[in-house]
Amino acid sequence: MKPADVFIAVLVAVIWGLAFVASRIALDEFSPELMTTLRFAIAAIPCLFLRRPDVAWPVLVAISFALFLGQFLAQAFAIAHGVPVGLTSVIVQSQVLFTIAFAAVLFSERPTRTQTIGIGIATVGLLMICGTVGYDFSVGAFAVLMISPVSFAVGNLLLRRAQDVRMFDLFAWLCLAAGVPLFALTLLSNGPQPTWHALTHMSLMGLACMLFLGGVSTSIAYWLWGRLLRDYPAAQVVPFALLVPFVGSAASSIVFGETFGPLRLAGMVTVIGGIAVMWLARRPQALPKIA
Repeated sequence: MKPADVFIAVLVAVIWGLAFVASRIALDEFSPELMTTLRFAIAAIPCLFLRRPDVAWPVLVAISFALFLGQFLAQAFAIAHGVPVGLTSVIVQSQVLFTIAFAAVLFSERPTRTQTIGIGIATVGLLMICGTVGYDFSVGAFAVLMISPVSFAVGNLLLRRAQDVRMFDLFAWLCLAAGVPLFALTLLSNGPQPTWHALTHMSLMGLACMLFLGGVSTSIAYWLWGRLLRDYPAAQVVPFALLVPFVGSAASSIVFGETFGPLRLAGMVTVIGGIAVMWLARRPQALPKIA
């Protein structure tokens, strides 16, 4: 990779790691539904100037609901209900485990021996983390969080149905497809008046967080990531995402004073180690496009 593209890959990982911190700050002002709606609304603004990609509406909606709505709404609910930001960033990256597993079941893409070892390592790490659930956050919050990597993995597989389209255009329309029903859900669950009150009394910090989440973390970062995956083999690009949980955990420790007990910390490191083994292994030809 060119040095400039290496810098871009690292920058995207840093942006995504900091997005977990921005989400936690924004949730002090907004409900999970409203925060996620605003995120998608900002990221969908380019749709005013971009033609819809040549992807059928059912496929577009299915990708959007899995890759964006399910992933980010579950994250927001989990963080709002006490799951630490650093831990959340690690759990979300376990989507690699589920992507490989679902591809094996649905498309008969058997993982390599090294990938299987990585899956086993990451699974042990998740079980270690499960052993810490119930102390500082509920089992229910952790269960909701696990929806995020599962949805992420399903979205990865569904992206196969959207080939040869411009990434920036696709992600903008995916945000629109997720934002419209989510706005309806927000009005239904929060009520029109509380929603309007939250929007009209938004602080500068809340606005800055939402602009970062919608405009930078979702719109620009996904576009840059898509360009890298277009220009380089996924095996060169995807490992940079390993930086995301490290950035998220470090930033959470600095901003919120988040600490981890020995078992949870060991579990987080084990999960990341397992993911590293899976990502750095030699993979079947079809898998890098979705990993």
